[in-house]
Amino acid sequence: MASKVKVIITDDQQEIKIPTGIRMLLRRACTAVLVQEKFPETAEVSVRFIDDIIMQSLNKAHRGIDDTTDVLSFPLGENGIFDKNLSTGALVLGDIVISLPRALHQAKLYGHTLQRELAFLTVHSMMHLLGYHHESGGLESVRMREKEEAVLVKLGLPRGHNYTLEE
Repeated sequence: MASKVKVIITDDQQEIKIPTGIRMLLRRACTAVLVQEKFPETAEVSVRFIDDIIMQSLNKAHRGIDDTTDVLSFPLGENGIFDKNLSTGALVLGDIVISLPRALHQAKLYGHTLQRELAFLTVHSMMHLLGYHHESGGLESVRMREKEEAVLVKLGLPRGHNYTLEE
């Protein structure tokens, strides 16, 4: 099992203050995915928070879609083969880019906390970094969703549970 994961988190947006505990939650989410998937080595992942303007330009450049989205995954491995960070020995899985404004909007839309939304987006992207896909639908999509939900349950953030705090 993964002995550890180094999660490098950067905040390149100014709109929303990252709530206390989010960085730790995202590290726990990344670790939980690697444990579930029995990832055999130490890993390294980058998570970057951006705004919708930057996300739209990345989405257009990399997917040809001129619109914002919630999260993009940039896997650095293929078929389970990853580059190794020579200074740490960790396998470099790739980059996760999250639009914080879009995540906040979706949390409100779905009636749960920003924490739950960010954990879901991180888990979802980690699955992509490990080679899972859902774009074509079918069994692979169902399998990916089931694995995501299993991780979120382990994190105490199951689907359908409303963690919204009254203001």
